[in-house]
Amino acid sequence: MSELRIENYVMPAAFMGSDNPLPQLRSNLDLHDSIASSDDTFGTVKGCLPYLVQNGYGRTRRDRSFVALVLENEILRATFLPELGGRLWSLVHRPSDRELLHVNRIFQPANLALRNAWFSGGVEWNCGVMGHTPLTCSPLFAACTTHDDGSPVLRLYEWERIRQVPYQIDAWLPDGSPVLFLRVQILNPHDHQIAMYWWSNIAVDEFEGGRVITPADRAYHFDYHETIEPTPIPYDRGMDVTYPTNLPHACDFFYDIPDDRRKWITHVDAAGNGLIQTSTSRLFGRKLFAWGQGAGGKNWQSYLAARDMSYIEIQAGLTRVQTEYIRMPARAEWSWTEAYGLMEADPARTHDKDWQVVKREIESKLERLLPEPTLERQHERARDMAVSPPHRVLHTGSGWGALERRRREKFNEVPFCGSSLLFDDASLGPEQGPWLDLLERGAIPCPSTDVSPVSYMVQDQWRSLLETAIETEHGGHWFGWLHLGVMRHYAGDTEGASRAWESSCEDQRNAWALRNLAILAQQTGDHTKAMDLYRESCRTLPALVPLAEECSELMLKQKSPHAWLDLLSTLDPTLQNHDRIRFISARAHLHLDDFETVERFFANGAVLPDLREGETSLSDLWFDMVARRRARDEGIPLDDALRDQVRRDATLPKSLDFRMS
Repeated sequence: MSELRIENYVMPAAFMGSDNPLPQLRSNLDLHDSIASSDDTFGTVKGCLPYLVQNGYGRTRRDRSFVALVLENEILRATFLPELGGRLWSLVHRPSDRELLHVNRIFQPANLALRNAWFSGGVEWNCGVMGHTPLTCSPLFAACTTHDDGSPVLRLYEWERIRQVPYQIDAWLPDGSPVLFLRVQILNPHDHQIAMYWWSNIAVDEFEGGRVITPADRAYHFDYHETIEPTPIPYDRGMDVTYPTNLPHACDFFYDIPDDRRKWITHVDAAGNGLIQTSTSRLFGRKLFAWGQGAGGKNWQSYLAARDMSYIEIQAGLTRVQTEYIRMPARAEWSWTEAYGLMEADPARTHDKDWQVVKREIESKLERLLPEPTLERQHERARDMAVSPPHRVLHTGSGWGALERRRREKFNEVPFCGSSLLFDDASLGPEQGPWLDLLERGAIPCPSTDVSPVSYMVQDQWRSLLETAIETEHGGHWFGWLHLGVMRHYAGDTEGASRAWESSCEDQRNAWALRNLAILAQQTGDHTKAMDLYRESCRTLPALVPLAEECSELMLKQKSPHAWLDLLSTLDPTLQNHDRIRFISARAHLHLDDFETVERFFANGAVLPDLREGETSLSDLWFDMVARRRARDEGIPLDDALRDQVRRDATLPKSLDFRMS
């Protein structure tokens, strides 16, 4: 009997901390953006605005209870975590008691996403932009409804603020079904085309003898260095790349599945068993991501999860590779259905050296598990269910959908969604407060300058509302000008942004506008002015870690370590003990040849909670320390030749090695 229930799910979890109140005015590109076609910038985003950066987490973990929504029938048990982007966290095959996904035993964010915070495990739903969904560490709405066969349906949904689209995921497990069905629906509510992106990122355990199989004979290979290149499948340069444990370094394989072939991907063990994912044809892309067997990949694995756990990701997306967006027409509605279940195949055939034998074996077993016409019928049959109102809201997401609904109602605009998605006023909170005031009263409130902004808005319609408020003298104060500057900067009006932030400071001199002006000065090459503005801003907000980080990076880049250390001594003691600030200070001391301080940093545990994917700062600092010390001790020049020699000869401590290539 199929059922949907609410449970508590407890695991050791890092505290997310506060969001960064500074608007992201500079690019925070996903690694795949570096290989995107330079002549096609359609859909490119420069950062995560209007979302705030999520970098307030650490690495201290305590048991935390999460809301879990569980769908279960006689064969499968699926657990979703609505507080964490609606992630499908676990999928258990009940008869064999086999977990089909990689279930991380901890919740530990790290800096791998557009908004910084990301965590490994389960199935992540990536909507809108490259760099992981902005909602991966944020709550989604969850509601329940019923399929026409009587099965309970779990509906996950939200309003995505960058693309300004609603999306929903309807999940159900019919009685006796060996697969979990998930129907995804995205609506473009605009009168113009938009850039769209979707990848379902499926984490599964990595183990010796595991093989990734999909109906492709070639792929596009990205080694996290520079280029993406076509490669044959399964053998490339004499190595069978369908076995992830053969791969030395982190890499992607984007599979080139023929248009007329059924779309699926599986990861099976030595016995031929494992998770299989398939979908209707719109979701035609498939991918393998592996961390690789090198020290860097192993360190990333243990950094994200428990030390004895390794995983890979098998993914499914709207495009063939993750370097492009797809054009979604005005008022278009896209949908597809995914299915997840246990693949049980003949081990001799799944590990045969003849790739065609391997593919035929999986395809024949998949047809028995879930015939393709059955999947298509399930998709069509669920169409009416997907547009029907839910029976009850089980979990509340953000208030941004409700705010957009209120805005459209006020100006008699077409609703952005139907009755299937409920964005009620109860979801409105402090983040939406200033904007609700602007909408209803025509004025944005003016707080004290020492109060952190809790949200930003960059949507054209809101910029128009704020400009009108300022022109009518209802919003012409420091806070209104601050936000107008962010809106103008996002729209590409740098001069207008500068004027707005200068007006903000003229009304009340404040650290928030000063910091933004510092970024503009830095971008125009006036680094002295930028440092002065940052210095004043930091002294005004002496405990704000992200602000101190930005200031210190500029000062070190300008070879002013003394200036940074002098400023640091005047800032809040709690800030001085922050892991990232300790690291930056160690870099400053190294520029002054203070090796003892740098060695103490490494000896006391060189940990960066927000280490960025692809970042090699820890290893770079260690190699630089060794090179500088050798130059001093041996009386030789500190040049590129010495640095290259050190990187070849010196043995980097394994705990510092996060190199991906």
